[in-house]
Amino acid sequence: MSFPKPYADAVAKLRVPGGFVMVAAFLWLSAPTWTSLAWGLPVSALGLALRAWAAGHLEKNRSLAVSGPYAYVRNPLYIGTLAVAAGFVLASRQWVLGVLFAAVFLLIYLPVVELEEQHLRSLFPQYVDYAQRVPRLWPRIGAPGTKRFQWPLYRRNQEYQALAGFLAGVAVLIWKAW
Repeated sequence: MSFPKPYADAVAKLRVPGGFVMVAAFLWLSAPTWTSLAWGLPVSALGLALRAWAAGHLEKNRSLAVSGPYAYVRNPLYIGTLAVAAGFVLASRQWVLGVLFAAVFLLIYLPVVELEEQHLRSLFPQYVDYAQRVPRLWPRIGAPGTKRFQWPLYRRNQEYQALAGFLAGVAVLIWKAW
């Protein structure tokens, strides 16, 4: 799927405000039960763990990340975000939130992925070879690379903010299920 650059540039600016709209919809519409929490929260936790793993291998604009989850898929942070959202949708018991999250992913996040990949191609000449070996969004089976996870990168990439958001979402779901 390819998006025109003007469209991708415009929706890239909507990513953060769109996230706030999604949070508001989630807060308003979710109707969790203890059973839906038991199904959805583990899915979200796995997505959060994938994001954390990716952040520990990412040196933004300094080197091309090809180890850890980046050995399997080029965009593990987005896959992690998708899993977190899917888990919260399961926990919320609201199909309309699933449709909304899917629309945001397709119409905002996929064009942003394209923009980021164009940026990486211009920054790292080896990106072209990497992109031919590693799929964009569907993980492949393969060797994980040689570089290890680094907590300083996790902190530098401020992935703890995703953890804080996850915990806030869990708290709201538990409160609403109560």
